[in-house]
Amino acid sequence: MDSKVIIFDTTLRDGEQALNASLSVHEKLQIALAIERLGVDVMEVGFPVSSPGDFKSVQQIARTIKNSRVCALARAVEGDIQACADALKVADQFRIHTFISTSDVHVQQKLKKDFADVEAMAIHAIKFARKFTDDVEFSCEDAGRTPIDNLCRMVENAIKAGATTINIPDTVGYTLPNEFGGIITQLFNRVPNIDQAVISVHCHNDLGLAVANSMTAVQAGARQIECTINGIGERAGNCSLEEVAMIMKTRHDFLNVHTNINHQEIARTSKLVSQLCNMPVQLNKAIVGGNAFSHSSGIHQDGMLKASNTYEIMTPESVGISKTKLNLTSRSGRHVIKHRMASLGYTETEFDLEELYSDFLALADKKGQVFDDDLEALHFNIQQQGEEQEFYHLETLNVQCGGGEFSTSSIKLLAGKESHIVSETGNGPVDSLYRAIKKAVDIDFEVADYKISNKGEGEDGLGKADLVVAWQGRKFHGYGLATDVIDASAKALIHALNSIHRAITINEIKSELKNDVQASL
Repeated sequence: MDSKVIIFDTTLRDGEQALNASLSVHEKLQIALAIERLGVDVMEVGFPVSSPGDFKSVQQIARTIKNSRVCALARAVEGDIQACADALKVADQFRIHTFISTSDVHVQQKLKKDFADVEAMAIHAIKFARKFTDDVEFSCEDAGRTPIDNLCRMVENAIKAGATTINIPDTVGYTLPNEFGGIITQLFNRVPNIDQAVISVHCHNDLGLAVANSMTAVQAGARQIECTINGIGERAGNCSLEEVAMIMKTRHDFLNVHTNINHQEIARTSKLVSQLCNMPVQLNKAIVGGNAFSHSSGIHQDGMLKASNTYEIMTPESVGISKTKLNLTSRSGRHVIKHRMASLGYTETEFDLEELYSDFLALADKKGQVFDDDLEALHFNIQQQGEEQEFYHLETLNVQCGGGEFSTSSIKLLAGKESHIVSETGNGPVDSLYRAIKKAVDIDFEVADYKISNKGEGEDGLGKADLVVAWQGRKFHGYGLATDVIDASAKALIHALNSIHRAITINEIKSELKNDVQASL
């Protein structure tokens, strides 16, 4: 009998905590909305007790998301669980996910406790979480290295305490598929109340086995997979959502299970997460890599021309990748742009046609032909500019460089209502530009990472600049898109500086509130 596998997405928790720079609340909300469109059943969106920023983002997502169940993580302590409940209570439905280590190495060396103490903490945490919701998930951290007798005992008592989902993580990606599948099988055979909870798995990819272990667990009876978009996450990452989703769709005849995933949204969601998280997807990545549906061999091409299923076990359209390419030039009309956006999966309400068409014409005049990636990049840039209020704005930029020793950049930058005109020299155009901006904004930052990539097709594609800026022990990600890489570099730094300005503003508000409280006392 066909049965459903619950997809539990943890991109915004396990995935986000592994990034070089934290996402803003707005960026997290963008990703959450995309994950909701993708059709995931449960999304784990943060660790509320970890910081005020994480609490705020969890709360905002919980308030906004309607079609997926929102979940937050808590250690097996009351303070963490209370923070989850406070952040999530604005949601129509929510889950609290609490965890504690169960392996000998974790219990003895990390927690410095006996297993009985850990078991008591888990039971208390589950019962406390049940005061706020009847949807409580409990994870046995490092279950893959936990003695099976202890694991069975913990699972049985966690279900008795009220956990409705039991998660069995391969926390360090250590187990082999037949070994991990054997653990799930033994739980089903030995835990008497196992039928009263959904068995979940959360596999890491340290040995490249996260997807294999997850699918073996499903075959053994697990009915929830915890995964992330593009497989991002701690160390070598997590189980890849797009891979397990397409395995279950493509091999439904063998596995006899299904998910609620809207497969046509996979490619678009992957691109969004990659761009916002500054985590490029490798070309040979399964399902969403640039070469996933590319055929170079003459033998393969011949087979594809005769029948696509000779070398493709799924179609690019099935994951939202369009094969059809229209030549978009400055002679193209609005109806063509509207058609291409619809083909890429965007509804009319998701973009402003006039604004997009205006930017499209400007780009087409510069580079001739515009491709799908260019069009999406233009839409993405407009969306970012329209939804985020910018304090810093670069009005004019002039860079002079050549065969000489120095480059000179002159800028006019708006900081709120103040205008700053600055010129600086440097070892190259980007160096002189960044020196000028730094002088104008008067913020003591350092560029910790910087790279340029091509977001279109051919040598005249859109340039994308990504950088990480360090300021007062924190890191901020910035990105910019333009036909000129210097312009893109400027936009990327301004994007990061606006994030820093918001952080400064928040700190000032907190300081004023603290002073007001002290004065009232």
